[in-house]
Amino acid sequence: MTRTIENSVTDTHIVRDDPIAPRPAPAAETGVGKWLRTRLFSSPINSVITLVLLYLVVRSVWAVFSWAFLNASWLGDSSAACTSGGACWPFVTSRIGQLVYGFYPEVERWRVAVAFVIWLLSVVWILVPRMPKRLLVLPFALIGMPIINLILLRGGVFGLESVLTRQWGGLMLTLTVATIGMLFAIPLGVLLALGRQSKMPLVHGFCVVFIELWRGIPMITVLFTASTIFPLFMPHGSAEGDKLLRALIGIVMFWSAYFAEVVRAGLQAVPNGQVEAGKALCLGYWKRNALIVLPQALKLVIPGLVSTAIQLFKDTSLVTIIGLFDFLGVIKAGLTDSAWMGYAAEGYAFAALIYWIFCFSMSRYSLWLERRVDTGRR
Repeated sequence: MTRTIENSVTDTHIVRDDPIAPRPAPAAETGVGKWLRTRLFSSPINSVITLVLLYLVVRSVWAVFSWAFLNASWLGDSSAACTSGGACWPFVTSRIGQLVYGFYPEVERWRVAVAFVIWLLSVVWILVPRMPKRLLVLPFALIGMPIINLILLRGGVFGLESVLTRQWGGLMLTLTVATIGMLFAIPLGVLLALGRQSKMPLVHGFCVVFIELWRGIPMITVLFTASTIFPLFMPHGSAEGDKLLRALIGIVMFWSAYFAEVVRAGLQAVPNGQVEAGKALCLGYWKRNALIVLPQALKLVIPGLVSTAIQLFKDTSLVTIIGLFDFLGVIKAGLTDSAWMGYAAEGYAFAALIYWIFCFSMSRYSLWLERRVDTGRR
């Protein structure tokens, strides 16, 4: 409502008794147009860069999409079915069993499926905070699950047919190596990190030598040593020990050194006052570290731990060099099949997709966990 006040001397003033109703911001200052103008086309140079990159991205994505989907061959059991000019996915679908199970006997593959379900349920139960009784499930996931899965996969007891580890392969072997590696390397890395900060000279010296020794050796050398050199020092007749077991021991030792350094960075970031507070509460060394120091240290190094775990997962493909056919090894072996020559792109694209799914899942879980445990300390 407005009213007019007339000034008898000069002019007339208009006075509002009620405030003006709020109005939306101009369309040019909000929405997609504002975002495009400020983020992509804020200047002539930025506009040129945006257009060039958009052209390259669209051109590349369309080429890959056409090859992988529009012009791809999906059905068939031989290379003769691949006549469309695009990707030849029968190369993958015709050997999907070998890619997943390796050389595991077909009639016994149900054991792998059961072991995978137990593994998946254990991992989900431990990693999802909303699941009940997680502390009760943790001992089963750390001890019971590996033992049950080993019995299922290896057999030889309870009427299960024995399957040698050299018959393991494919994605099953990749997950086995990665799971065992993380399951043992992370706790061992925590102990080594604590030992490196110990004031006991022998403990400190042993941990320093262990960490620096394994960090200074390439992973390939570790695998070759475990596969070919280590049996030479074993008693006669025992050189035929399990190659996979030797490789797993080497992988655990190697990656525990890296995990130890990541955890040590977290330990050093914890203020000394936290340790002093634990001492003031009369907490012993192990209680002080378990209840006060390690929870804070591990929270600070979540990105480093996950990055190291992802690197471990990807490096499982190195077991191929000692004669173990993991997921990537089975694909590379399939490329030597004369009936499927020339389809390496399909094999490597499928391998990249599977590795990306696992690594991206771990990365996203890491980000979610960081946000969840963030208590405001920066």
